[in-house]
This record gives sequence, structure tokens and C-alpha cells, in this order.
Amino acid sequence: MTPAPQPDRTPALKPLAEQVMVITGASSGIGLATAKRAAKQGARVLLVARDESALRTAVHEIVADGGIADAYAADVGDAAAVRAAAAHARQRFGRIDTWVNDAGTAIYGKLVDIPDDEHQQLFRTNYFGAVHGCLAAIPHLTETRGALITVASIAADMPSPIMGAYAASKHAVKAYVDALRIELASDGVPVQVTLIKPSGIDTPIAQHAANHEPGEAQIPPPVYAPELVADAILFCATHAKRDLTVGGAGRAQALFAAHFPSLFDRLAPIAATMFVDPKKRQPAPSNLFESNDTGRVHSGEHPAARQTSLYTAAAKHSGLTTALSAIAVAGIGAFVYGRKDR
Repeated sequence: MTPAPQPDRTPALKPLAEQVMVITGASSGIGLATAKRAAKQGARVLLVARDESALRTAVHEIVADGGIADAYAADVGDAAAVRAAAAHARQRFGRIDTWVNDAGTAIYGKLVDIPDDEHQQLFRTNYFGAVHGCLAAIPHLTETRGALITVASIAADMPSPIMGAYAASKHAVKAYVDALRIELASDGVPVQVTLIKPSGIDTPIAQHAANHEPGEAQIPPPVYAPELVADAILFCATHAKRDLTVGGAGRAQALFAAHFPSLFDRLAPIAATMFVDPKKRQPAPSNLFESNDTGRVHSGEHPAARQTSLYTAAAKHSGLTTALSAIAVAGIGAFVYGRKDR
């Protein structure tokens, strides 16, 4: 007797023009840039965020540009609301091929100065928002053998004074996504799980942040354009990638922290002085508890943000990533020991 054919347990990522994508945090920054670029390339997109007005404006712009998009207002910290967003995408477009967890917020301040309610709310959005997105998406992506993409940060790979709570939330996201990837693969679930780790990106996140430091919160330099992250996300929606760091400078910083931790501990507080501009006042209120979206992709403060990254372009091809990392480590080591010899 011929055995019954076994279902294919490998992801099958479609071309973007054939995809339905759900993107959280889509009313500004990286999420909005990704939604616009995805729709421009033919994907049908559901934009999810708390601010319905900003979402509707974004959808109007996408449709006016010839794209297909819809909006669903939801707080990613609410698991039921995220499941409802997934159900809406399924009802509106018939399926989900790629889910992008991008919603996030930030707190600037020393850990001893951050109120407990703010710290918990940060994790509710950054960590549990990603958890809720993953759990809502997996049943739908299992059917389509699609892609589950979560945006973390290079802060997931290293400590960050002044942004310690933010870094802790991104460490947690990385740990969750990495474990989830292992479990799904072990269970034969055909979903591609990818973690994106951007360097400093020119979005309004710092302007929206809760800030306990004197001055205006800043994006840690060097700063890259959000479109670079959007392109990386869309690449991972069509190519099987475990993780991808956007921006070679961020990758070098993470490697430095990993290989020279004691020196990093001494230098990090100096670098952290660039996280705040004492000559400017922080915009108020923050978007930590309530939506305060501007509907902007860019912060407006970094017109010279880097538009390209040689490292990221090469890292899209797995064979080059190890070589680049080895070169970066060797370069850091030569610099450090060269400084010691002087």
C-alpha cells in the first residue's frame, strides 16, 4: 500500500506582488516606510497601529499611489486586539503571507530613574507586542508557509546606558524569537522566522520617547535611513533569513561589546552623551501610554542619514556574513591593541 504523501514542512515565500502583508507599528517610521514600499511592489497590506487617524492617512496615500491597503487600529499590548487584526486581514484579503512585528517605543533615562509603570508599559509594547503578533500570526502563516518577521534592534545584542530599559526589551524580543524559531522548526511548522536588528535609524522614535534626561532624546549615531530597514524587511519576506542586521556600524558596535566587554563598559557612558541634545527640549507628550503619532517616516533631524549599507547588502548573502564579521572583529582588535601600544 502506497503511504499517504506527507505535507511539505518548509516555508514557501511568495514574490512580493503575490503577498498579503500585515505590519504593526505602521503609522510612522520603519513600519510606514515598509508598508509604502511593499504596496508599491504590489503587495496587499494591512497597516496596524493605535492611531486610526494616522493609519487612514497612510492608507489614503498608498491607495492614491496605486497600491492596495487597509488599516486596523489596535494596541499590540492587547492580545485580543492583535488577533482581531489578523482576522480582519484574513477577511479582507483572504490570507496572510508575511507578518511584520514592528511596533515599538522607547524610554531615555538611567534605570534607577525610570518609574515602574513606564518600564512595564515599555515591555507591554516592545516585548509582549511582539509575542502577541507572533501568536496571532502563526496559525495563518502555517497555512501559507509564510514569513514571520520581527524588528528588534542592535540593542538586542549589547547593553545601552540611558536606553537600558529599551535594550532590555529588545534582548527579550531576541530571546523569544530565537527560541520560537527552534520550537517551530522542531515541530515541523513551515514558517520562516526572521529577526531584523536595525542600527540607529532616522525615525521619530526619539521624539516620541518618554525622556528622563535633560534635553531632547536623539537617535544614537551613525544614523541610517528607515527605507534601508524597509528594504531589508521586504528582502526577508521573500528570502529565507534567520536574522539580518541593518547598518554595518551597528554590527561593529555589537561585535565590540561582545569581544571587548570591559573596554565597552568604560566607553559606553561617553558614547551615551550623544543620546540627548541639552540645547533642545523634548516634545511632549510621549507615545508610551497614548498614541502621539505624527504619521512621519523620518524624524526631520537627519537629512544626511545613510541611504546604503555595504554590510547589510553583503549580509543578505549568508556566505559573506561570516567573512565580514571576522574582518570587523579583526579590525576592532587591531584598533584596540594599537591604542594600548601608544
